[in-house]
Amino acid sequence: MDLQGKWFFELITPDLVLLYRVKNFLYSGKTDYQDVEILETGTFGKSLVLDGKTQSTSADEHIYHEALAHPALLLHPNPRSVFIGGGGEGATLREVLAHRSVERVTMVDLDGRVVELARAHLPEHSRGAFDDPRTRLVHQDARRYLAETTEVYDAIVLDLVDPLEGGAAYTLYTREFYEIAMSRLSRDGVLVTQSGPGSLLNHTECFTAIVNTLSGLFPATLPYAVYVPAFVTPWTFTIALKGPAAASSLSGPEEVDALIGERLQGRLRFYDGVTHRHMFSLPTYLREGIAAERRVVTDDAPVFMV
Repeated sequence: MDLQGKWFFELITPDLVLLYRVKNFLYSGKTDYQDVEILETGTFGKSLVLDGKTQSTSADEHIYHEALAHPALLLHPNPRSVFIGGGGEGATLREVLAHRSVERVTMVDLDGRVVELARAHLPEHSRGAFDDPRTRLVHQDARRYLAETTEVYDAIVLDLVDPLEGGAAYTLYTREFYEIAMSRLSRDGVLVTQSGPGSLLNHTECFTAIVNTLSGLFPATLPYAVYVPAFVTPWTFTIALKGPAAASSLSGPEEVDALIGERLQGRLRFYDGVTHRHMFSLPTYLREGIAAERRVVTDDAPVFMV
């Protein structure tokens, strides 16, 4: 095995490391909030890494971002106003704007420098979304923004960095934050958040606690997972539904495909009706982990990823 050259490693668990070869470092530096690296790799293409954690890669970012955005928005009868928390590279914004009903999107990302770097080095992720007239980009803490705004949103999409100890986002996974977010949703509003790794090794690190916390606030929650190759693990998401009209999941592949054709512009590369059914069919260990979870994430008792 040839291990010469430059390599990037990422800690998956305390006992497991991901290692891949780097062809070129497009950027490496530190903003006011986090370490940032943009790498060109042989396996995944260009990769955005924040505080040592891979956020998205050219090869498979569409899996994560389509999975995050579309199920939640399709569960709302007519999403017109959307709030995005985080989402620095603009790919979640791209997917939200694909919905024909969406009239305005407020994207609040704390770190304007990351957005600037992504626009310069990863324009294929946003594909012009930042220049769409429906987009309003704000660089501020998402929690503070939601607490202070009077605007009401049909959907809140939380594409946040992981809750790392000492990081910038761990207070965006707590009951107190979800209470703020819920108050800014319309009657049939829907919230979705990325919820961390969902492998047999580390699904109780964050995922089950996030699901349990949201379940204590919202009338219905829908946890789901997809496999993202660059993360070398299933990745989880949680939808929380505010209104009774939206409290049932999409019934079948044909209904999902019909809604995609009716409500979205452009062709999706990952998400469709059959994929939807697979995403929401969680394996036994995840279902049992959710059922056994008793933790409620709060400002005083947060959860952290490794």
